[in-house]
Amino acid sequence: MDEQTAEVSTAQAVRKAMIRLVPFLGLLYLLNYLDRVNVGFAALTMNADLGISSAAYGLGAGLFFVGYFFFEVPSNVILHKVGARVWIARIMVTWGIVASATAFIQGEVSFYIVRVLLGIAEAGFFPGIILYLTYWFPRKVRAKIVALFFLAVPLSSVLGSPISALLIQHGEGVLGFDAGWRFMFFAEGVPSILLGVAVFFLLPNKPKDAKWLTPGQRTSLQSTLDAEDTQTVAHEVSTRSALTDPRVLALSAVYFGIIFGLYVLAFFLPQVIKGFQQQFQTTYSIVEIGLITAIPYAIAAVAMVLWARHSDRTGERAGHVAIAAFVGAVSIAAALYLGSPFLVMAAVTLCAVGVFTAVPVFWQLPNAFLTGVGAAAGIGLINSFGNLSGFVGPYLVGWLQGLTGSFRPGMWSVAFFMAMAGVIALFFRRKEKNIVK
Repeated sequence: MDEQTAEVSTAQAVRKAMIRLVPFLGLLYLLNYLDRVNVGFAALTMNADLGISSAAYGLGAGLFFVGYFFFEVPSNVILHKVGARVWIARIMVTWGIVASATAFIQGEVSFYIVRVLLGIAEAGFFPGIILYLTYWFPRKVRAKIVALFFLAVPLSSVLGSPISALLIQHGEGVLGFDAGWRFMFFAEGVPSILLGVAVFFLLPNKPKDAKWLTPGQRTSLQSTLDAEDTQTVAHEVSTRSALTDPRVLALSAVYFGIIFGLYVLAFFLPQVIKGFQQQFQTTYSIVEIGLITAIPYAIAAVAMVLWARHSDRTGERAGHVAIAAFVGAVSIAAALYLGSPFLVMAAVTLCAVGVFTAVPVFWQLPNAFLTGVGAAAGIGLINSFGNLSGFVGPYLVGWLQGLTGSFRPGMWSVAFFMAMAGVIALFFRRKEKNIVK
């Protein structure tokens, strides 16, 4: 096969893989993220029903990431060894069972337990998919591909927020549940179980396993990916080397700052909007809160894809991450001093844009110097450490809100950590030409 024919065959394989895999993986992640953060809507009535304080809720919401942290790296290494088909199916079925079981919690202790178990069940899903995408897509299109996959997060709020609100509002008495939030948890866990079974039959591990690619397309795509790995490093990076690489540790700190903003918005934005009633003398129903919550995510979804395409087109990564992080930091700080709900939501929307545009481009930085099992371990570590902010953020914001009666100190913490992420990312911009050894 000559070079021009190989390029055409690779392009055809990439298009087929994008059509076949990305929408399906995005649907899986939509359910994953929804089952993780729907507790933010449940809190509108659950906290009062169970007598859970703001600090206890923040702790419970964040405990998810404790189990997640400890099982993330081993889960990703297992995926690399046994294949995505089996391991992603296992993850989805177990998290769906635990997500539905949240409907039966009775107080703070059971809330804490089920959140830890949910984190353990879900560990490895997101970094596993990030790793899986490197098995299929050349580096020059990966930011766009990750952005299309990551669309599941804002879409889970655009679609999931109103759906969660409706399930809460109308779910009382359905299937014998005594509260709408209980029915919401149960109902939103079931699709994850069903799709987990589907994954086992539908998801090919690598291009060589895809029957919908021609033999020539399989060969040319795999050759392109192998050549990129050879250019990245002289040899496959070991697990130990990846976990101790200063660049991996620095990127973990960057991701911590970005994801800090993501989860504070996810867990507390509905309560912030509910607080407009006291701050601006407005009144919203649960469904209206759901619709308002969806607005920042809808706008962020569009911005995320456009920003990722710009990064792919220019080949620049770290600067795109830094700009997005700074936009998020400045806008959430500005939101604290605006005098109308419209202006506050505009600033929150800009913060969401900063958070979501940073993530897909960010994941191209570790992929520039990690391959093989080292990539599995390094990506797992970055994601697990970054997602510790999902524990620190909700707990810190909940504790500060309970202490001061205001969300303002907690939002300042979001601004601080996102600004920190931007500063560290700028360092990578200076080193970007030398990031590949």
